[in-house]
Amino acid sequence: MAIQILGIRHHGPGSARNVKEFLERTKPDIVLVEGPPEADGILKWVSDKELTPPVAILCFQPENPQQAVFYPFAEFSPEWQAILYARKNNIHVRFMDLPIAHKFALDAENDKHEAPAGPLDNTDQLQSDQDEGRQTLTITQEPEKEDPPQKLRTDPIHELALAAGYDDGEKWWEHMVEYRKDSHEIFEAVEEMMGALREAYPNEDDKREQLREAYMRKVIRQAEKEMFRNIAVICGAWHAPALKDMPKQKEDNELLKGLPKVKVECTWIPWTYNRLSLASGYGAGIWSPGWYHHLWKHPKDDGTRWMALVAKLFREQQIDTSVAHIMEAVRLSQSLAALRNLSKAGLEELNEATLSVLCMGENILLSLVNDKLIISDRIGNVPVEIPKPPLQLDIEKLQKKLRLPPTAEQKEYNLDLRKETDLERSIFLHRLRLLQLKWGHQSNVSGKGTFKEQWTLQWDPAFSIDIIEKGSWGNTVEEAGSRFVMHQAYSSDELRVVCALLEQSIPAALPTAVEALINMINNLAATSDDVVQLMEVIPALVNVSRYGNVRNTDAGMVLGIVDSMITRICVSLPNACVSVDDDAAEHLLELFRKMTEAVNLLQKPTLTLQWQQTLQVIAGSGSTSPVIAGYATRLLSDYKKWESDELLKKFYQAMSTAAAPATAAAWLEGFLKGSGTILLLDNELWMVVNGWLEQLPEETFMQVLPLLRRTFAHFSQPERRKLGEKAKHGSTGITAKQVSTDIDTVRALKGIPVVMKLFNYPIQIQD
Repeated sequence: MAIQILGIRHHGPGSARNVKEFLERTKPDIVLVEGPPEADGILKWVSDKELTPPVAILCFQPENPQQAVFYPFAEFSPEWQAILYARKNNIHVRFMDLPIAHKFALDAENDKHEAPAGPLDNTDQLQSDQDEGRQTLTITQEPEKEDPPQKLRTDPIHELALAAGYDDGEKWWEHMVEYRKDSHEIFEAVEEMMGALREAYPNEDDKREQLREAYMRKVIRQAEKEMFRNIAVICGAWHAPALKDMPKQKEDNELLKGLPKVKVECTWIPWTYNRLSLASGYGAGIWSPGWYHHLWKHPKDDGTRWMALVAKLFREQQIDTSVAHIMEAVRLSQSLAALRNLSKAGLEELNEATLSVLCMGENILLSLVNDKLIISDRIGNVPVEIPKPPLQLDIEKLQKKLRLPPTAEQKEYNLDLRKETDLERSIFLHRLRLLQLKWGHQSNVSGKGTFKEQWTLQWDPAFSIDIIEKGSWGNTVEEAGSRFVMHQAYSSDELRVVCALLEQSIPAALPTAVEALINMINNLAATSDDVVQLMEVIPALVNVSRYGNVRNTDAGMVLGIVDSMITRICVSLPNACVSVDDDAAEHLLELFRKMTEAVNLLQKPTLTLQWQQTLQVIAGSGSTSPVIAGYATRLLSDYKKWESDELLKKFYQAMSTAAAPATAAAWLEGFLKGSGTILLLDNELWMVVNGWLEQLPEETFMQVLPLLRRTFAHFSQPERRKLGEKAKHGSTGITAKQVSTDIDTVRALKGIPVVMKLFNYPIQIQD
């Protein structure tokens, strides 16, 4: 009976090639792979042509989907090649890590008892895990807690690299293992190396690690018991010595005795190279998944193929790149490798050559190579036949129907809602956003009208967890969206929250939810005596009414509520503008602006008149906060209700010497809020303001100066410059040079015939 322990590095193309060659040479009758035993039932899909890496096994608790773990695989992952070999050759294959059911239960107990836990150490690109943070990505992450000083660990691989003259353990492993072509004795060498490292850097206090290795040995013993004669074990290199020299079975049984467990389900989901990279936060990730994919496909490439890909990328970006550039860059990378005593040029040498020859020293171009080639935006695929939650199936069906494929790269979509397909796309994306599935980000579209939308879509594999979680609200996107929205509304008694939900539900075309939300708003508005709260929701409700025609929805119910709410606001608002502090006044000014925009948008003469009459009451009341009175006056001026003499009269009243300087300054701040153009255009108003400033004593002027600075700080730079020029050159603001009235009549007459001839209109000049 033979047990072959193959210590590998997760997502290493060299390790993957070594594993594949070893299995083809030794032909085992069972393959044991480090991974979750609960997923054994879905390994049959690995040989399906539709399951294309990168993909991941998703393990989750059905009762709590956010408690989930991903096990990603790339085509160059050794575990993937081992499973693929077993499936293609029809031999047994099993996972052998500690079951996720136990891990989740232990995590829950640790959370419950708040047991101290140190951060995962760095001993693992090879040490496999502390795989819980490396090989898997957990959604529910705890805040990192510090180990006591005496437990501080180091990275043994890094120490080994330093001893070999490298400053980076990752680079050392690549050149010593991943780039090595002779694989016959590599696993024995790795096992011996890891044994020495485990002896030098013991990790005896890690109970979870001990449980994992004990369970791995249990699975190996079970395979022996089932009379398998040739057993191949694929595990993280760090575990190899612990599986080679097994302790007594009784000791492992004692460790594993009485472990708690929870229910767990597993499925396959697409993954991306972005999420496989260390930059994404994935602990067992790699810096360059795109580069490793290239190494897997072209192991004998001397850099020429890679540089050709770089050149192709640059040409797509309209950057001139010749064959001579490629040849020179390849030669430079090989020279750098020779100078560094390396067997072949690695990514570091190729990047330096790219930067020097193709990028002309521009790092921004190298960052393009990093994003598109070194990391890459490749995304995997999962067969539609794989069992999935109903909601996920509905989403995938709609993605296919509407031609909105999930991709790892950002894609822009400009939708015209007058077109049936674009309208359906918009409805689908709005429903997903209501379900808090953030696949699409909506951007503002320039121009008028409500029939255009711009979306940016980028798929994240972690959305699978959110889809499973939201699946409890319904089996379709429409059903789940309606129920989830109504749940949020019934859980809140705030008018603002319910109105926001209505605003989001209208474009999502959820008639059941919309009707329920409108009834809730009607009831909440009828019982609300807070005029500020009513003003806060009016813009959202008016915005909702705009979608009536383009989305084929009935906005009549919303408009009825809006009419009654505006009437109530107009009655109560004047009293709300009395004796307010600065912060409340600033908030009210913003509400005044939005309210005015909403009323103008409705284009209903009765409501517009009501609002204008309310502004007149507020502006004319002596008890109104001066900054609000000033802004109300400005709005009436914009409406052309107060013009010329009437407006000048209001200005004289507010800026008279009888008024306290601070009050006058506050009124002026309100009037000029947002724009000072009116002072540039109306010289009479300018003279009133200028005269008021000139008569202020110096001490009083210094007191109101902060208010004036705050007022003028909100003007645009051109407005401030023009106002400064007007103040500099006098009250009229004339800044042009005076034109001389001494005209040379004789010379002027000589030019007239030429001009008239140009216009084909001959004229005779008399002396």
